[in-house]
Amino acid sequence: MMQIVTSVAAMQRLARKWRLARTKISLVPTMGYLHDGHMTLVRKARQRVGKAGRVVLSIYVNPTQFGPKEDLSKYPRDLKRDLAMCRADGVDVVFVPEDGEMYPGFGGSPSAPTAFSTYVLEGNLSPTMEGSSRPTHFRGVTTVVAKLFNLVLPDVSVFGQKDFQQAAIIQRMVRDLNFPVEIIVAPTRRENDGLAMSSRNKYLDPAQRAQATILFHALQAVSASVRRKTVSAARLKADLREFFKVAPLAKLDYVEFFSPETLEPVVKVRPGTQMALAAFFGKTRLIDNARL
Repeated sequence: MMQIVTSVAAMQRLARKWRLARTKISLVPTMGYLHDGHMTLVRKARQRVGKAGRVVLSIYVNPTQFGPKEDLSKYPRDLKRDLAMCRADGVDVVFVPEDGEMYPGFGGSPSAPTAFSTYVLEGNLSPTMEGSSRPTHFRGVTTVVAKLFNLVLPDVSVFGQKDFQQAAIIQRMVRDLNFPVEIIVAPTRRENDGLAMSSRNKYLDPAQRAQATILFHALQAVSASVRRKTVSAARLKADLREFFKVAPLAKLDYVEFFSPETLEPVVKVRPGTQMALAAFFGKTRLIDNARL
């Protein structure tokens, strides 16, 4: 029977019990409002630890990864639906903590003795792309994931490739801080028209939803253009600004071409280069990426 855990102490007790019994543990960190992309991660987690293992899915809208003008208060939530999906896919434990559990003293004055003040910061991979557009975002991501690793004690944790930069940063954090956790990055799940599955897709009105596929089409177009030749990254960026004019509801935030191993930008784009882009549709910001 699936358990719902809301306290840090209870999650720690369970994890320690499993550890003593040498039970394999997998973790799927989410912010809820689940879709089939999330459940694909759950299935990967189950495959990795087997029927005898434990699959933990966390649902926590992490405030430290949202900027002051971002959508924290409006982020979609539907815990009843999420729990039903978790039961259907055989999740063993859903960890649903409150802010006060995850961040003691969070929300008080920064100078208060009890205020939360310890963060995990990755310095080399995080400043570009998403880190440039959302300067405090990855500090919040690495901090909450490190906390979840300490609470759940997983052998394996599964992330989605849609958040390519995030997955790379988590892998670097695991390496640098010696977390004994295997990171699995699962392929992006897409709707039938190519749009990457995302909880934020809920925000799109019908006209925005129809034009949101421009992200996927941009990835396809660039992949086709570099299949037989090397192309200047600057030229491709200029071409994409023109390409996006067919979707007037889309405002391109960034497009980058980089090494998938180091995240360093490249001057020349060729097969094997990673491409990532982000665009606004009204106030909704969507991201996507692909290996060209």
